[in-house]
Amino acid sequence: MDGRFWCVVLTDVTRAAEADTLRFAVGVDYFGKYIWRGQNLQDDGAVQPSISFSYGSLSGTIWGSIDLTNGRDVDGDGRRDNAGELTEVDYSLDWTASLGDLEGLAYSLGVINYTFPNTPFDDTTEVYVGLSLDVFLQPSVTAYHDVDDVDGTYVSFGLSHSFAEVARLAPDIPVGMDIAASVGWGSTGYNKAYWGLDDGRANDLTLQMALPFEAWGWTITPSINYVTLLSHDIRASDSYSRDSDYLFAGFSLTKGF
Repeated sequence: MDGRFWCVVLTDVTRAAEADTLRFAVGVDYFGKYIWRGQNLQDDGAVQPSISFSYGSLSGTIWGSIDLTNGRDVDGDGRRDNAGELTEVDYSLDWTASLGDLEGLAYSLGVINYTFPNTPFDDTTEVYVGLSLDVFLQPSVTAYHDVDDVDGTYVSFGLSHSFAEVARLAPDIPVGMDIAASVGWGSTGYNKAYWGLDDGRANDLTLQMALPFEAWGWTITPSINYVTLLSHDIRASDSYSRDSDYLFAGFSLTKGF
């Protein structure tokens, strides 16, 4: 599922200045934990490569996650045996464009197909719709609905802000700062499927501070991330981990073409 996309839609996929220019990007991320919507899917680190394209308002991404250690019992046999294996590949398409003549208001429509090689988990697909406003703190809201086995919806409310320069690594290497926060809410069907709770409620809070800079033709982004569960009942369900508060580092490399 998507640690990959904690800011999935309304992502900062760069839109070409020329509407008909086809662009590509490759990336690889490392995170000390793989937490998706408050769910601890890999407690001991994961490498997450991706390749994406954009063409005007359309963009698409293939994203994967590789467990670095035997951090989870994916087979239910008591053994943790997925070190070095690709355990998830996601395919997404997104259409983001301005909403009519309303200045600064944009909408996103998209679909994400989640697949789980080397695990017993079933593939699934979500469709989503989002709105974002290009003002201070960049407020956004995105609703994801599972169209496969899970009859439920997850809604993410986000705020973010970017500083062009907060420091310099060298005279020609400025370092920016991106800060972001999101709160997730799960419907009754969503929480029943993922947490075993027959009730809709706020699920998780995610905070991130990142320090992007460009060097050697790559965008390099170290980050610090914090995720906590907001519901006492979800914490008590212990569906993914005995811990409910996670603080971990990340490091990303991206390059556009």
